Amino acid sequence: MNRDLQHIFSKAKKNDRLAQKSLFEIFSGKMLSVANSYINNRDDAEDVLMNAFYKAFTKLEDCKNYESFPFWLRKIVVNDAISFIRKNKHILYAETEFTDSIAEKVEDISEFSQEIDLEVIFKEMPIGYKLVFNLSVFEEKKHHEIAEILNISEGTSKSQLSKAKKWLQDYFNQQQNTQQNAESEI
Repeated sequence: MNRDLQHIFSKAKKNDRLAQKSLFEIFSGKMLSVANSYINNRDDAEDVLMNAFYKAFTKLEDCKNYESFPFWLRKIVVNDAISFIRKNKHILYAETEFTDSIAEKVEDISEFSQEIDLEVIFKEMPIGYKLVFNLSVFEEKKHHEIAEILNISEGTSKSQLSKAKKWLQDYFNQQQNTQQNAESEI
């Protein structure tokens, strides 16, 4: 596959439309999931995806090699998704003091062994929490980077991440309680 990808990427860099189509087919599903994890509206996520691929194909010479292409494309998709949200949504961040005691109370999300449908969860999660959570967890950005990207303070980034973790903990607890109630009725 790597050899094929290298060949396709090389041809796509030379504006070969069939090679570009192949890159789109290879990466569009994963990149749509990335866009949708930020936007939560499939139609809007598809628009972001198409714009990101257009941008990628017009600037493909900026991508050094085929190995870095997936990461480079993901960065474009994430940035375009955030730009879309900024233009089309009013995001309210609750300014609160972040304390270590709050962070210590939040349990590790990975302890939940049930099947997790991120798409369903992200549809319900408040947008401010979701943006900071995605950038921190999935994009591995530091709080100062998140603050710069979202044009918020570093303290707000920390607070939103803490609230997102608390929200997830409450969400999973609620799911667990609902499951236990359903099982006890049987």
